[in-house]
Amino acid sequence: MSTRTYRVIVRGVLDGLDDDRRAWLRDHAAEHDLFTSSFTERGSTAYDGSLAAFSHRVVVHVDPGPGEEDDARTAGELSALQWLEEVGVGARRLRSTATCTDDVRIRRR
Repeated sequence: MSTRTYRVIVRGVLDGLDDDRRAWLRDHAAEHDLFTSSFTERGSTAYDGSLAAFSHRVVVHVDPGPGEEDDARTAGELSALQWLEEVGVGARRLRSTATCTDDVRIRRR
């Protein structure tokens, strides 16, 4: 059985930041700029200098069938939560969107 590939974007609000976490995020902000983020298997997280909101972009592979888009969004959210845990910050108001790249059609002129 083949898998289906989804690009998932998870957005949320950074939460529970103490002074040390704020300093760490600001020190690493250049690595997490929106213009350098991309869809990867590991995931790519971007945030701005205000440290309010973030977005996490990730490529996930799910088994085809009913609920596959929900499975993709769940996998994307888990990827975002893993990154947040690794850097020691929390989040709230997570929301995600998933696009199946197998269904995307490119119209050529």
